[in-house]
Amino acid sequence: MLYYFFRFLEQFGVPGSGMWSYISFRSLLALILALLISAWFGERFIKMMKRRNISETQRDPEIDPFGVNKINVPSMGGVIIIVAILVPCILLGRLRNIYMILMIITTVWLGLLGFADDYIKIFKKNKAGLPGKFKILGQIGIGLIVGLTLYFSPDAVIRENIEVQHGSSNTEVVHKSDAVKSTKTTIPFVKNNNLDYTEVMSFCGRYKTQAGWLLMVLVTIFVIAAVSNGANLNDGMDGMAAGNSAIICIALGILAYVSSHLEFASYLNIMYVPGSQELVIFICAMVGALIGFLWYNAYPAQIFMGDTGSLTIGGLIAVLAIIIHKELLIPILCGVFLLESLSVILQVEYFKFFKRKGQMRRIFKRTPIHDAFRTLPSQLVPGCRYLLGNWPHGAWHESKITVRFWITTILLAALTIITLKIR
Repeated sequence: MLYYFFRFLEQFGVPGSGMWSYISFRSLLALILALLISAWFGERFIKMMKRRNISETQRDPEIDPFGVNKINVPSMGGVIIIVAILVPCILLGRLRNIYMILMIITTVWLGLLGFADDYIKIFKKNKAGLPGKFKILGQIGIGLIVGLTLYFSPDAVIRENIEVQHGSSNTEVVHKSDAVKSTKTTIPFVKNNNLDYTEVMSFCGRYKTQAGWLLMVLVTIFVIAAVSNGANLNDGMDGMAAGNSAIICIALGILAYVSSHLEFASYLNIMYVPGSQELVIFICAMVGALIGFLWYNAYPAQIFMGDTGSLTIGGLIAVLAIIIHKELLIPILCGVFLLESLSVILQVEYFKFFKRKGQMRRIFKRTPIHDAFRTLPSQLVPGCRYLLGNWPHGAWHESKITVRFWITTILLAALTIITLKIR
């Protein structure tokens, strides 16, 4: 809104109105505004929740060996994050940009999905929350919206990067002059770093183009569901999910910016995605919202983000990566989320396998994996055999676990970016 207002004023030579055409100016302003909104609105939201006695007891009171009881801590803090993201984007973003529209729709859609889950848990006193099948249907729904929009929208296009050989040793990266719709995505550690879903489906013959788009939509749905659920599992310690997500978003912001800049895209030999610069504004707003939320969510937490926040954050990260054609970098960038999900899957399947044999066995002391680091031997289930019962030794303080997971995510984010040059 303000973008269009000041661009209108620019026609009349109003001093300072030209700054609104710069992505750097609007992005940093979005970050600052989101942080301030998150901090200001967060304090009032917490007071309102406490005044109305709307809170969630600690999910597992006996798990903290340091005796911190998080009783009557409000949940649904994801509302703070969502408001702090949407307001700067609506004020500062180009609302006609297809990618900004997609991000706003995704935020609202997944926010409502997570809110429904938290509402059932808190107000209906049902710890199970929204049935899993409805969560999956909601994630499939937004996956279809994103995938089909990228397929049908004439504004969702790329300019493909190609290598031109000059002599025997000099190679120049150029981009095709025509912007086209494409099923290509960036694949790490490969010399020719573009993977075309259409070529994967080449066995479909003359229908391979349609099959390629179908595969891309299916990948979109899978990535959104996987990252959204991974972020949800990571939200088990104070500041954990918010800090990790902010770091991931910073890396995505860098990738989105270089993808929208023709010279940087040529230097890194990646696809040029016209219009994706608006994603930088959205990402900066998201980073500001998460940092502002950390003011209240850092140990010991004054509020939990709940599924309203975690499902939304994970889904937004996935959609951002898909739009800039970097979804295959997600296993590296979101390695912590992947580890959390794998630990739960392995634990459940391992337990079921031996249960059929009449034995009680587990791999980790607790899952998701971050809980294993704060579990003492005395907290293990009597009579159960643990494959990794002595790892890690002892119990770490929750804040130490959180910071070390942040450090891990920083390393993974750096690795994700340098994969563009390691081939």
